[in-house]
Amino acid sequence: MKDVSAGIIICNKKLLIAQRRHGKNQEYLWEFPGGKLEEGETLPECLKREIKEELDKEIEVGDFFMTSVYEYENGAIRLNAYFATMKDRKIPSHVDHEQVKWIDLSEIDDYTFAPADIPIKEALKNFFTS
Repeated sequence: MKDVSAGIIICNKKLLIAQRRHGKNQEYLWEFPGGKLEEGETLPECLKREIKEELDKEIEVGDFFMTSVYEYENGAIRLNAYFATMKDRKIPSHVDHEQVKWIDLSEIDDYTFAPADIPIKEALKNFFTS
């Protein structure tokens, strides 16, 4: 099973989501940005590195939110979601994505998320409405 870090990145009450690029697994589906854990790093370190590599942005990783496990055709992943903040809402350069958007949480159901991200999306909605 592959460990993956995902960021619930918030800035000025907006949430950052990213659309998977054409030609990748789950192309055009939306996700919480992040990536695969590399040997010798912690999950928060992984998230910081991946956001810097994929979006050329610095983040501050906060509290752990939850884990979502999903069995894809090419193997299982354990998606570990952390709250994170970004200093500005300038749209990051989306090196590894089709699109990157800042959205209101109320708009989250307007986007089709990758299967592993769906439990995180649903828990996030409940977290902010309870």
